Amino acid sequence: MTQKPVTLTDMVEYQTDGIVSKTILNRDSGSVTLFAFDAGQSLSEHTSPFEALVQVLDGRADVTIGGETVAVSAGEMVVMPADVPHALAAPVPFKMLLTMLKG
Repeated sequence: MTQKPVTLTDMVEYQTDGIVSKTILNRDSGSVTLFAFDAGQSLSEHTSPFEALVQVLDGRADVTIGGETVAVSAGEMVVMPADVPHALAAPVPFKMLLTMLKG
């Protein structure tokens, strides 16, 4: 199989008033998923038993980790530790790559 480079932001499209996700890899060791959030969309506070890396590809996200909210813009990333409550909100449309690390 021949591998070709891809542009991540082109792999998932915004949907009006919605959140779109596309799984790129799903393995026992973790997963990689692309997301597109329309402005005003969010994921409510929750926890995960796995560490996660959020890389914002387009726009800006408000990421709350352990009660502290940080603005993460295109080209930036933030780590969400395992078992710490976190949430995401889209003040503007944004796309992100979520890498979950298991084990």
